[in-house]
Amino acid sequence: MRTLVDIPDRQIDDLSRICETKKVSRAEAIRQAIASYIEKNKPTAADAFGLWKERNVDGLKYQEEVRSEW
Repeated sequence: MRTLVDIPDRQIDDLSRICETKKVSRAEAIRQAIASYIEKNKPTAADAFGLWKERNVDGLKYQEEVRSEW
């Protein structure tokens, strides 16, 4: 998917220098940065709320296990 993003000139300059050093395209560097950001900020089970907050369990997996007993 293509996305338009406004990036300040200073950051583009810094990014271009990094890309030249690492020999990757700016697009690839941005994809890597986004992947890193997502990995670091993924919600975890601890981010849940309500009755399931303290259980730290995947709700769908729990549901399938309970239903398999029927």
